[in-house]
Amino acid sequence: MLVADLHHFLDVGPETPGPARKLAEHLSAIVAAASAGDAHIRWETALPCRRRPANRACLGRITVACAQPEQPIDWCCSHCGDHGTISNWAASIYDLRRQQLSATEPVRDIVVDAATAAVLRSLPFLDKDCQRAVFAIRAYDESLHLALTDTELDELIDALAAEANHEPNRRRQRQLDSAYDHLAAATGQPRW
Repeated sequence: MLVADLHHFLDVGPETPGPARKLAEHLSAIVAAASAGDAHIRWETALPCRRRPANRACLGRITVACAQPEQPIDWCCSHCGDHGTISNWAASIYDLRRQQLSATEPVRDIVVDAATAAVLRSLPFLDKDCQRAVFAIRAYDESLHLALTDTELDELIDALAAEANHEPNRRRQRQLDSAYDHLAAATGQPRW
């Protein structure tokens, strides 16, 4: 069981050794997912487990439960049983809870693959609503579901296009283009 205080991982810089930096990224993604989803409900996220039992990647996904801001986030792997808690997460930059009431819009449910979900999580310049939608991707019956409004979908597609246009790495650019094509196809309208 991993018991972590998020404050210890907030100022991890590029000079930090790789394993510590990867753990910080993993814990921050768990906090973002837990705070983006429904409170008081345990649910399975799109985040993959980072363990490697028998030198093979675990096939499970992280399930989270977020009770109250003062309470630690409980998380566990749906396959291997790796689990832990994260405290002092409230009011951090990874806390994606809504801070005020907002108008409701119809929500579109888009099935995405794991590669598209990973690309969406890696986008650096998303607003809080898009971040909340991306980190709230849920796993149902071996498929990943992205639930977002038409406005959020348009912003997400625009962010993917902008990132792909400025990406110098060809491999990463192809990943961004693939995610763009997947989401653009979900709108049912040409994007150009």
